[in-house]
Amino acid sequence: MALKITFGTDGWRGVIAEDYTFDNVRRCAQGFASYMLEKGKKDQWVVVGHDKRFDSEFFAAAVAEVLAGNGLKVYLTDGATPTPVIAFSVVNKKACGAVNITASHNPGTDNGFKVRNEFGGAIDPEGLLKIEALIPDSVEQVKRKVYQEARTAGLIVMFDPVTPYEEHLHTLIDLQPLKDAGLTVMVDSMWGNGAGYFPRLLAGGKTKVIEIHNQRNPIFPEMKRPEPIPPNINVGLKATLDNQADVLLITDGDADRLGVGDENGQFINQLRVYGLLAYYLLEVRGLRGDIVKTLSTTVMLNKLGQIYNVPVHETGVGFKYVAPKMLETNALIGGEESGGYAFRGNVPERDGILAGLYMLDLMVRLGKKPTELLKLLFAKVGGEYFYDRIDRPFTGSHEDRKKMILAANPQTIGGLKVKGLVTVDGFQFKLEDGGWMLIRFSGTEPILRVYCETLHGDKVQAILQDGLKVAGLQ
Repeated sequence: MALKITFGTDGWRGVIAEDYTFDNVRRCAQGFASYMLEKGKKDQWVVVGHDKRFDSEFFAAAVAEVLAGNGLKVYLTDGATPTPVIAFSVVNKKACGAVNITASHNPGTDNGFKVRNEFGGAIDPEGLLKIEALIPDSVEQVKRKVYQEARTAGLIVMFDPVTPYEEHLHTLIDLQPLKDAGLTVMVDSMWGNGAGYFPRLLAGGKTKVIEIHNQRNPIFPEMKRPEPIPPNINVGLKATLDNQADVLLITDGDADRLGVGDENGQFINQLRVYGLLAYYLLEVRGLRGDIVKTLSTTVMLNKLGQIYNVPVHETGVGFKYVAPKMLETNALIGGEESGGYAFRGNVPERDGILAGLYMLDLMVRLGKKPTELLKLLFAKVGGEYFYDRIDRPFTGSHEDRKKMILAANPQTIGGLKVKGLVTVDGFQFKLEDGGWMLIRFSGTEPILRVYCETLHGDKVQAILQDGLKVAGLQ
């Protein structure tokens, strides 16, 4: 019986050699090829790229063979490439979509299969379901053209995606003031695809960039997984202190997410980073435009929307919801709780590299360190917001768990009155202080997540523990 392949919030991920095999990757590629052919894309180009995980370049070549065998043409990246660079390449090359071999922030045992549309953004949920339905049950149903034959025939073309992307960045931000600022910037590229970008982009001035974890190492030493949150970033935070750096920038395995550490070696959580980036664009650069946020990210964005008179749109979790809404509204910024942020003028895809440059530009333009920037943000939105999240494995069906959560019907959570319930994606309980607690199922792993944001730092753990009780996990 062939493995039933299902796409989560951002494509398909599996355990290498267990379910993530060459045969199953080829089946995925056939589903994507059939989807593109149904959309009338025969003879058009598809970008294919990969990360630095075990055998990723060979999985990418296998995908290219299948696409070529189905009458599509392939631009294949000439090395490991950040997800935002692959997304930009789709637009730059006028391709009809992309396949990206990466498991992003997952453990080193995993790999993945991400798909993108002609805008370089995530394919919407309806499209993902269509691709799933078109995945054949057997690898015998997969069409392939041998790699070398396809190369000789010009159906697979290797290309450099980096140079055009870096030229594009110069249209979005003036890097010279960053180079001249004399900052010490610590960079943790988490053994991933972001390695080399910040040192290269910021070279030639007084600013010093110190980069760690910048080699290929698919087992990701010194971290559980290449996800830019504690404890994975503890080595980078210590290095920030040891080197007396002004800031720590962390990109995840495929460099579409950004984590930030302050000058004291303390992590700045993703919700606060999103608030700072929105503040930077609205206040410091004076830009205006819609804000798109998943319901699992900060209410500081709603406050900023009111202050600057810009619409704020809340979506389900995942860029398959954020990207379409950004395109629909020509949004200024879009993002999610995981540390992924996208920007107008770029593609509707998370970009950890551009987000990091914007964070540095905020520091340089205002002449302030990260802790001082947070004080400015909190003063603007009327308070200091605290956030945390707990992930727990669960047993039983999603439906049974959902019924249990609804039946709980809590009146207070963490000692705060419940003011409402939103069920756009999971169960978000609105709290009396303007904060929230959210329970939802992961779209990529068999776990249940409990998140919260509140003005009461001393109530965070109580809120999370009450969330686990509501979900029947305590």
